[in-house]
Amino acid sequence: MLSSSRLLLACWLLLVGLSVASVQLAGSGISMLLAALVLLAALAKAWLISDGFMELRHAPWLWRMLLFGWALVMALGIFLSLLCARS
Repeated sequence: MLSSSRLLLACWLLLVGLSVASVQLAGSGISMLLAALVLLAALAKAWLISDGFMELRHAPWLWRMLLFGWALVMALGIFLSLLCARS
């Protein structure tokens, strides 16, 4: 098992990697696939922040799902608005 400081460092490195990937994807063109990939990276970042930095991995399942569910609802809302704007 990772120590607390190593776990936070691993979370931070993953967040940096996901942020760089998001910027690279967003700058590489305009398509629904790229938008979906950026939103998936955002969801992964939300999970890392809530479970890693906020340490909700020790919290009850309901709290974890409520926090991640909010990020999921927001990502779906953004994706649906992009779909509607395209038509």
